Amino acid sequence: MKNIVEFLTQLKENNNRDWFTANKDAYKKAEKEFAEFTEKLIEGISKFDPLINNLHAKDCTFRIYRDVRFSPNKEPYKTHMAAYVCPKGKKSGLAGYYFHVEAPGSDYIGGHLLATGIHMPDPKVLQSIREDILDHGDSFDKAVKKAKGFELDQDLKLKKVPKDFPQDYKYGEYLKLKSYTLGKVVSDEFILSDKLLENCLTEYKKGLDFNNILNRAANFAFEEI
Repeated sequence: MKNIVEFLTQLKENNNRDWFTANKDAYKKAEKEFAEFTEKLIEGISKFDPLINNLHAKDCTFRIYRDVRFSPNKEPYKTHMAAYVCPKGKKSGLAGYYFHVEAPGSDYIGGHLLATGIHMPDPKVLQSIREDILDHGDSFDKAVKKAKGFELDQDLKLKKVPKDFPQDYKYGEYLKLKSYTLGKVVSDEFILSDKLLENCLTEYKKGLDFNNILNRAANFAFEEI
């Protein structure tokens, strides 16, 4: 990941088309290296999560070009690279495993990130997840706690339990969530380690039960649509 971090660091300091064009070869090298790592990540995750199959890096990685049409920030390029390894690919709406490398000092997330779950699910999926938690709250709570070192994203959270659910429910705090993700910010040392792949897989395994619950609810919702 060293070449990738170095490229992103330089891009952060020179986020313009002239510099990017002049350094296109360095970008292609970093892009290729990231894709190769993503392929290994897919293979590794598939060994403990059978829902991850028939995927390639292109199904999971994101373009570096920013959509600036409606943003006050007109910088043309992202200063991070990311992959979302989930069943049927990154646009499926299902829970998966997110890997994110960011230039030092970037304010997108504020660091490198490992995450599992579903970010801002479709409304019908969100409703299905909440209904599943209502029926299987103990299992959901155990899955969250099993992912030691990860934190539940509570940035987008309702002030009250949704009106269609019992207000005194034991796990009402989980029902208030609008995004069901577990995240862990990791250090440069973690990202640059020779054991990065092995360490990522160890961490992602902790979120398997969490993802299985979310995907059970999501698939139920998709079947109803």
